[in-house]
Amino acid sequence: MTGSPSAGDWIAALDELFPPSWAEPWDNVGLQVGDRAWPAARVLVALDPTPEVLEEAAERRCGLLVTHHPLLFRPRSSLDLRDPVSRTAADAIRSEVAIVACHTNADVAMPGVSDALAEALGIEVTGVLQATGAGGRVKLVTFVPPESTAKVLDAVAAAGAGVIGEYTHCSFRVTGTGTFLPSERARPAIGERGELNQVEEDRLEIVVPPELLDAAVEALLDAHPYDEVAYDVFALAGRTGLGLGRVGRLGEPITAGDLARTTERELGARPRMTGTSERPVELVAVCGGSGASLIPDALRAGVHAYVTGDVKHHDAQDAAAAGLIVIDAGHHATEWPFVPRLAERLADAAATLGGDLIVSDVDTDPFRGAS
Repeated sequence: MTGSPSAGDWIAALDELFPPSWAEPWDNVGLQVGDRAWPAARVLVALDPTPEVLEEAAERRCGLLVTHHPLLFRPRSSLDLRDPVSRTAADAIRSEVAIVACHTNADVAMPGVSDALAEALGIEVTGVLQATGAGGRVKLVTFVPPESTAKVLDAVAAAGAGVIGEYTHCSFRVTGTGTFLPSERARPAIGERGELNQVEEDRLEIVVPPELLDAAVEALLDAHPYDEVAYDVFALAGRTGLGLGRVGRLGEPITAGDLARTTERELGARPRMTGTSERPVELVAVCGGSGASLIPDALRAGVHAYVTGDVKHHDAQDAAAAGLIVIDAGHHATEWPFVPRLAERLADAAATLGGDLIVSDVDTDPFRGAS
């Protein structure tokens, strides 16, 4: 790529890693403030878009600030500059620093927020704690004359359909007989008006991410030789491998107290723990950020311990009564390991875009230990 990358170039790369359609309906991800056309030769990656982080981005001449938490999270009725969030947005515009967030779409991604937490604690991930609909796919089915099948497949593949892992153009076809009777006003590509035609057709099936379905259908209609194109769309059931939290296994059994000490050492935060420190632990669930709502999922998963943040008193009591060790290391500490991993994943884009990625030096944890 020639010239300086723009904020929009980086946002496109982020959307590939963490599609906005994966975010929860209540969330606000993507571009928060700024212009996609602004130059962004340098990018700062941080957990929170605080005024101090924005100041760091401006001082380090970064055109884009990528954060996990959104700046504009709660709906706002005005941009009163006495409000800290509005003031930060105004300062970002004045400094021409665009701000973009990948929040719950990064929570469910694999690798994502909880994968980074599991890695920091030495946990081998074996599954998702709570599967979601993120990353689901639909199947697009159409009927094509065999001589046009390759053209149609190429067109929908160019629109993003037919991708399974590291493979593109994934499809299935079977040949059968199609029938149709064109009216006198029809313009059949094959067959005769006013007659019942029986022609050889391929049934072509191809999987599509829901967010790319409209583009795939448009490509199908453009490439298909028929003036009236028959196609079906089916939702695919089953797990996608994406979701909140992770379940995993330690390399060898340790005590709950040892796991708490490992958490403190690796995350730099003193955790709270339910249960007894001598209890053996091997199967562990994790969820970066606020994960109290997943305690029932951790119990169903049969893990010995659950590491997360923001656990309320009664949630902890319920978990302890059910025999689950809960280690609460705080919201910030359990999400921070994701920040350098986010920068690493964006580094692949940097090789193409030619920009620089910087991990923020600012500690945005709002809780400071009493001294």
